[in-house]
Amino acid sequence: MNKYFRSAILVLATLILVISPVSAQESSPNGPTYVVKAGDTLWTIARKLHISYDDLLESNDLDTNSSIIPGEQLVIPGLEDFTGVLDTIKVSYGENLESISRRYNVPADDLVRLNRLTSPLELYVGVSAVVVGEEEITEVGGQRVTLAPGQSALELAIRSNLNPWTLVNANGKGGNWDIIPGEVLLLPGTESAGLGAFPAEIREAGYRPERFIQGHTSVMRVTAPEGTEISGSLGDYPLHFFSQNGENYLALQGLHAKESTGLKQLSVSGTLPDGTPFAHTQMVEIYDGNYHYEDIIGVPPQTVGVEITEEETQTLKEYTDQATESKFWSGDFFSPVPPHLASAYASYYGGRRSYNSSGYYYFHSGLDFYSSMGGDIYAAAHGKVVYTGSLLLHGNTTLINHGWGVYTLYAHQSEMLVQVGQQVSAGQLIGRVGSTGRSSGPHLHWEVWVGGLQVDPLDWLNHTYP
Repeated sequence: MNKYFRSAILVLATLILVISPVSAQESSPNGPTYVVKAGDTLWTIARKLHISYDDLLESNDLDTNSSIIPGEQLVIPGLEDFTGVLDTIKVSYGENLESISRRYNVPADDLVRLNRLTSPLELYVGVSAVVVGEEEITEVGGQRVTLAPGQSALELAIRSNLNPWTLVNANGKGGNWDIIPGEVLLLPGTESAGLGAFPAEIREAGYRPERFIQGHTSVMRVTAPEGTEISGSLGDYPLHFFSQNGENYLALQGLHAKESTGLKQLSVSGTLPDGTPFAHTQMVEIYDGNYHYEDIIGVPPQTVGVEITEEETQTLKEYTDQATESKFWSGDFFSPVPPHLASAYASYYGGRRSYNSSGYYYFHSGLDFYSSMGGDIYAAAHGKVVYTGSLLLHGNTTLINHGWGVYTLYAHQSEMLVQVGQQVSAGQLIGRVGSTGRSSGPHLHWEVWVGGLQVDPLDWLNHTYP
């Protein structure tokens, strides 16, 4: 009897071992899971999913020496009321909390929790956002539609061949009354297209280059129907949009060489030809320009001072803040000096400067070219002369308006050969090299202003704008 009893106990124990889970990952997970991808580490997973590294280890019976392999499933702690699979997406320009919610069929409140958001603006361009799906992350198709002024949600649904409640439910609304004019919605069951936060009539919106960098020029582009009214801002700088061909609207804006790095608001708003309003604000990151330091000795003492530098900058901004609709230039900008000196740079833009052993309170606002006294100076592009005169720091100066908020400045001249109001052509002789103003020897100091700010002139010699 005892023999049979012991055998039964042994068989039962064996069965229990066979059917019992051997780890937390093999049991039904208490919360969502994450599928490990190539290149993942436990640290990077914890960071991008906004969870504690120690909690991640504990929930998966791991320690600091544990390794993970692609395809392995990890239980994600702290989200026990969620089910399914977590993953991350890279937030693109033109998306916001609502558009991501609709695109991935994740309630906005859930996105707030998953991403530990204190503000929707934290979904800035380039950041990784956590989303959840039942078995995998999939995008929900849907054409963009917008409720026009004077139009009811019922009319919009009928025009779109949809049951009104289908439209309401697919967009997470409480009812028809919850949809407001200008709000961008998705039509379920249709092809997905475009930027989720903009109306369908806005076929393209973006900027180049991909990064906003101290001291560089950025071009914002919006493709919209002819007659669309568009305005915007980058932080405190207004964006002036001009129509290139009736449908492409462009705004050029520079950033200060000492612009604060970090996040800054990029806002675009306007009205479509039918009166439908639109607006989108998203944070973009400002990157460091990695500028050098340099010491300048031998400039006139009366030209050194932070206040007088700021005063002269403000004097020039009275001209350069004006963005005129006429665009005078076409194609490339040309070097303002003869070809044999075109690459003879004496000093680059953006360098943090000390004058006569002062602190590094200043920055170099242009590009310096080597030249002998009296050397030729040429207009870099077609434009209109808006200023000629003598300034304390820039010396004998010529300022040319090229339109759309773009200006070029030619400083320290010994002789100015053009007058205010004169139209000039690219390559036209406009002055002679000198050493007037805050200068320690003959050279051409050449500046490019975009949107009221001095930017790196090399961008304009090496790239075609807009």
